[in-house]
Amino acid sequence: MSTIDWWIVVLSLSLFLGINLFLRKKAGKDRKSFFLGGGNMPWYVLGLSMVATTFAADTPLWVTEKIAQHGISGNWLWWNMMMGGMLTTFFFARLWKRAGILTEPEFIELRYSGVGARWLRGFKALYLGLFLNAIIMGWVNLAMMRILEVFFDLSPDTAFLLTMAILILVALYASIAGLAGIVYTDTIQFFIAMGGSIALAWIVIQQPEIGGMAGMIAQLPEWRLDFFPKIGNNADVGTFSLSLGAFLSYFILQWWNAWYPGAEPGGGGYIAQRMMSAKDEDQALYSVLFFQILHYAIRPWPWIIVGLASLLLYPELPVELSGKGFVMVMRDYLPNGLRGLLLVAFISAYMSTISTQINWGASYLVNDLYARFIKPENTFSNQKSAEKNYVLAGRFSSLILIIAAGLVTTQISSIDQAAQFLIACGAGLGSVLILRWYWWRINAWTEIAATVFPVPVLLFCTVYLEPYFGEGFVQNNGTFYVVVGSTILCWLLVTLITPPTQLGVLKQYALRVRPGGYWPGVGMQEHHFGRESLRWLYAVILGYGCLFALGYFIFLQYTNALLWGVGALLAGVLLIKSNAKISK
Repeated sequence: MSTIDWWIVVLSLSLFLGINLFLRKKAGKDRKSFFLGGGNMPWYVLGLSMVATTFAADTPLWVTEKIAQHGISGNWLWWNMMMGGMLTTFFFARLWKRAGILTEPEFIELRYSGVGARWLRGFKALYLGLFLNAIIMGWVNLAMMRILEVFFDLSPDTAFLLTMAILILVALYASIAGLAGIVYTDTIQFFIAMGGSIALAWIVIQQPEIGGMAGMIAQLPEWRLDFFPKIGNNADVGTFSLSLGAFLSYFILQWWNAWYPGAEPGGGGYIAQRMMSAKDEDQALYSVLFFQILHYAIRPWPWIIVGLASLLLYPELPVELSGKGFVMVMRDYLPNGLRGLLLVAFISAYMSTISTQINWGASYLVNDLYARFIKPENTFSNQKSAEKNYVLAGRFSSLILIIAAGLVTTQISSIDQAAQFLIACGAGLGSVLILRWYWWRINAWTEIAATVFPVPVLLFCTVYLEPYFGEGFVQNNGTFYVVVGSTILCWLLVTLITPPTQLGVLKQYALRVRPGGYWPGVGMQEHHFGRESLRWLYAVILGYGCLFALGYFIFLQYTNALLWGVGALLAGVLLIKSNAKISK
C-alpha cells in the first residue's frame, strides 16, 4: 500500500461517514424514518442498495472457490434462485408496500390472530433479528478477516481486531442516519465495489501470463468454461454435475420451497424492508426487478474472470483455499492507487452488508420485541416521546448486534456448511410463506409448524436415512425431498386441526393488502394470477438472457451472445408491453 492508496481509503471512509452525518436529522424523527427512510425512497436507489448489500466481502471469494471446483457452471448453486427473486417481484412487491407495516414480523399480527401470532412474532424478532443475524454478520466478518490476512500478511488475531474496528465504524454510521443514510451510502459503495471489480478483471486479463481473453480460454480446460451444469454423476472437480433427482430438487423445488436469508420465498428480511421503503407500489416492484437483473446478470462476470485468471496465476493453491486467489490477484497485480481502490471496494462491500444487517436486525428487536412486548406505545405520555425512545432503542440495539456478531465471528470456521444447513432447515417453509398471502385458512400455527418441523426431520435423515440408503440417496438430494414432503404434510395437518384466524383480522388484512382470492367477510377479490405468471416468465427469460448474452460476449462466443441477447430483448419488450397494458 502506497501513500496514495491510504489516502483513497481514508477519504472514502470519510465520505461514507459524511453522508450519514448529513442525513442524521431525518432519521431521528420516528421508527419509520429510522428503519424505512420515511417510506418514500426511489426505486433505483433501493435497487442499488439491495445489490450492494448482497455484494458482501465473502461473495467474490465464494464464487472463486466454486469456479475452482466446477468452473463457471458452479454458479448455478445460486443462479437458480433468480426464478424465486422474480416471483417476489411480480407477486409480492406490491403486497409488501400495501401492508403498511414496518417489519416482516409485524406482518404476522396483521395476518394472524391469537396467542400463536403473538408468540411467533416475538420468536421471529429474536431468531431472525438477533440469533441468525449475528451468524450472518459473523460470516461476513470472517470473510473480511481472510481478505485482510492475505492483503496485508496479518495474523488472524490482528485481522480480527482490524475487522472489529471497521465493524464499530459501520455501527456508528448505521446508527446515525438509519436506513436513509445506509441506502445512499450503499449507492456510492456499489459503484466503488463494481468499478473496482471491473478494473481488476481488466488488469488481470492483460497480464503476460494470461495473454488476454483468448489466451486465458486457450490455457483453461474446456469444462471450466461450461455455462450449464450436466445431469450425471457428481464429481469433486469438473463441470457442475447433478443427478436427475438433485437437478429436479434445485430447479423445480428449492427456489420457491426453501427459506434462506436474502432469498426468502415471497420476499422477507432486508429485501422486504427495501420494498416497504419505496415511494409507492410501482416503485417497490421496479426496485426488486432492477435488483434481480443487476444481482444475477451483471455483477458476477468480473468476479468470474478474476476467479478463472487466479487458477492460472496460482496453480499451487488447493481447491479449499482457492478463494484466497482473488485477494492475491488484488495484492500482486494492481498498481498504486488502484490497489487502494480495490481495498476500498472490498471494505465498501463489507460495510454495505453489515450496515443493512445492523439496521434490519435492530428494527426487529425494537419494533417487534421492545415496542410490542416490553415498552408499548400506551406506556408513554404521547406518541412523540414514544418514537424518540424507540429510535434511541434502535441505536442501542445496534451496539448489542455488533457485540453478538463479534462473539459469533470467533466461533465460525466454515461458511459453506452452515449455509447448506440453513437451506435444509428451511425446506418446506417456503410454501407457507407464499400461501399465507393468498389462502385464508393458513394460520399462525401453520407457520410455526413449518418453521420448527424441518429441523428434527433433517437430523433424522442425516443420522439414519443417509447411512441406510447410501450414496445414491445423498446424490439425488433425498434428504431435501424427505424434509420438504414431510414438512408440507405436517403444516397441512396442523392447519386443518387448528382454528382459523379470527374473521375480523382476516377481513382487515384482505381489505388493506388486496391480495386476491377468496377471503371470509370480504368475498372474492380479483387477482390476475395468469397475467402475473406471464410477466414472471418474461422477466425470468430477460434475466437469464442478459446473464448469458453478456457472458458469451465476454468469452468471445458471439453467435451464442447474439441468440441470448435477442431472447432477452424480446422478453423485455413483452414485459414492457404487458406493464403498459396494466397502467392503462
